Amino acid sequence: MFGSNELKQTRFYQDVFEEGKQEGRQEGRQESKLEIIPQLLALDLSIEQIAQALGLDEQVVRQAAQPKS
Repeated sequence: MFGSNELKQTRFYQDVFEEGKQEGRQEGRQESKLEIIPQLLALDLSIEQIAQALGLDEQVVRQAAQPKS
C-alpha cells in the first residue's frame, strides 16, 4: 500500500495535482473577467465591445450583466 508521502511522489499524482492548479487559475481568470463587466458597462461600452475585449462569448457577457437577485 502507498503511504501519503509515496503517493505524492508518483508521476500520476503530480500530473493530476498540476492539472487541478491550472484549472483553478483558469477559473480565477474567468471570475475576474466576469466581475469587471459591470464596470465596463458603466463606461458605456457595448456588450459586443466587452466580449471582444475580454475574449468572452457575448452570451456570457449578457448573463454577467444581468442584475443579481
